[in-house]
Amino acid sequence: MSKRGFAIVSKYADDGLQLPVRSTQNAAGYDFFAREDFVLKSVWRYDFIRLFRLIRNEHPLTDNDFQRASSVLKPQLVPTGIKAFMQPDEVLVLANRSSNPLKRGLILPNGIGVVDADYYNNADNEGEIFFQLVNLGPRTKVIKKGERIGQGIFMPFLTADGDEGGLHQRNGGFGSTGN
Repeated sequence: MSKRGFAIVSKYADDGLQLPVRSTQNAAGYDFFAREDFVLKSVWRYDFIRLFRLIRNEHPLTDNDFQRASSVLKPQLVPTGIKAFMQPDEVLVLANRSSNPLKRGLILPNGIGVVDADYYNNADNEGEIFFQLVNLGPRTKVIKKGERIGQGIFMPFLTADGDEGGLHQRNGGFGSTGN
């Protein structure tokens, strides 16, 4: 059996998806591609601008103001249709493409993503990998199916002396190991 690699999530097996690949011989990261056309809205939409103006002019803000802005100021999950398997002492680190912030205004809001070995084949989504992206550009971006959206790097990790592992079993998909 293979130690680490990628597979297509079963419900997308006939969708013509491409497995992640390294672009050059010495590349550390595997390029991931969008599973489908995806609309990534700009954070500079109306509700955010309205909130920004209120803050700038020192107006009191209502819960409704915050709720409306929060619906805009959050990452969107761009699907890949890909899952990754690895050894229990390994992790797949998801990183942005270096050209995304500069050329397209797209960022990973948490800097990196962490895909644990036990995410593979979880009951909620079979371990499908998503890239959290925020569009800081002034216009909505359309990511086309098959377009490179990020990269993944397999890495070993160390545990602290005396560590006996987590107290919980994974009970779901994306973000299920804690709040």
